[in-house]
Amino acid sequence: MQKWLSVVGIGEDGLSGLSAIAYSLLEHAQVIVGGKRHLAMLPPDDSREKLIWTSPISHSIEEILRRRGQSVCVLASGDPMCFGIGVTLSRQIPISEMTIIPAPSSFSLACARLGWSLTEVETLSLNARPPALIQAAIYPGARLLILSEGKETPAIVAEILTKRGFSDSKITVLEHMGGSQERIIAGTAASWTTTELADLNTIAVECIADAGVIPLPRLAGLPDDAYHHDGQLTKREVRAITLSALAPTPGQLLWDVGAGCGSIGIEWMRSHSRCRAIAIEQNSTRLQYIADNAAALGTPYLQIVAGKAPAALNDLPQPDAIFIGGGATTEGLFEVCWEALRPGGRFVANAVTIESEQKLLQWHNQVGGELIRVAVQRAAPIGGFLGWKPMVPVTQWVVRK
Repeated sequence: MQKWLSVVGIGEDGLSGLSAIAYSLLEHAQVIVGGKRHLAMLPPDDSREKLIWTSPISHSIEEILRRRGQSVCVLASGDPMCFGIGVTLSRQIPISEMTIIPAPSSFSLACARLGWSLTEVETLSLNARPPALIQAAIYPGARLLILSEGKETPAIVAEILTKRGFSDSKITVLEHMGGSQERIIAGTAASWTTTELADLNTIAVECIADAGVIPLPRLAGLPDDAYHHDGQLTKREVRAITLSALAPTPGQLLWDVGAGCGSIGIEWMRSHSRCRAIAIEQNSTRLQYIADNAAALGTPYLQIVAGKAPAALNDLPQPDAIFIGGGATTEGLFEVCWEALRPGGRFVANAVTIESEQKLLQWHNQVGGELIRVAVQRAAPIGGFLGWKPMVPVTQWVVRK
C-alpha cells in the first residue's frame, strides 16, 4: 500500500514554521487529526474532516485506521518520535505507509536556550506518566529535561527534589517555546512557589545535592537501608553478585519470583530505562513494600503480581531472565520457570537452607550451570573492639538455557 498517513511536527509558530514538504502534506490531506490547539492553527474556513484526540487515545487511532487509504495528516507537537504520537502510530502502522516530518523537539529548543548539550542531558516525560520516574535520574550534577503533564508538574518535581535532599537544585520552566508567548521562569526546588504557569511547558533541572547527601548509584548493590523491608531482603553484597549473574540488558524482562521487598527487580530496572521486571509475591505486607520501594527508587513501572508461584506465573509474558530468591522447595516451581524461560535466558536461584540447597543441586544435575557459595563478613563491635560478624552464607545457582 502507498503512503497514506503523514505525521507532521508543528511548533508554537504554527503553519508559518512548516517546511515546504510538511505544508504540502497538510495542504493535500483529506482528513486532519490533532488536538484542539493544533487544529485551531488552521484557517477558519478549512472545511476538511477533522478528528480531535480523545481519551483513551486508542479510540482515535481506531478512527485513523478506519480511514486507511485516504490521505490523512496528523499534527503533532515538535518531534513526533520523541515521546510523541509518531511512536504510538508506528507500533500499529507500517512505516512504509507513513511519512513523518519532525519539527524541533521541546528538548532541542530548551537546550538551545540554556546552552546545554542534548547528548549530556537526561530526558524524560511526565505526561500521563508517574512523577516517581524522575527518582532514578536524580544524582549530583545531573541535568534533566522533563516534559510536563501540566502547570502543576514543576511544583511536583520541586517537592520530589527537596524530599530527596536536592533542595538547592535549579529549576527552569520554559513555556510556549518558539511562539509569541514564550516565557522562562527560574527558581530553586526549595523555594519554588510559582503556580501561574502555562499547561504547555518543559522543565529543566540542574541537580545540586544538599550537604551530606549520599547519592544512589545506578549500579547494582544499593545500600540495604534504601529499602523498606521486614528482613526479607537480598543483602547488598549478594544482590550485586546476583544482578551481575542476571546480566540486565535493555529491553529485556525479568521475573523476580518470591520478590520480598522487590530489590532485585528494582535494581534490574534501574540499570536501564528500558529494562522491565515483574515481581511475584504472596505476602500482602511485602507487596506494599515492593510498591513503595519501586516508587521511591524511580521504577514505578515495576509490575507487581500478587500470588504464590508457580500458579501466579500463568499467562505472564515470557521472561529473558528469572530469579528465585525464596521458595526454591516449592513443588513444580523450577519446571514451570524453566519451561517459560526464553532460549538463551538466564536463570539464577539463591538458597540459604539445606533443603533449598538440595533443590539447587537437583536442578544443577538436571540442566547444568554453575554453583557458587557467597560468604560475607562485616566488621561489627565486640566490646571495645571490632570483629568479623558473618552473614548467612548463600548458595547460588546460575544457568543459561
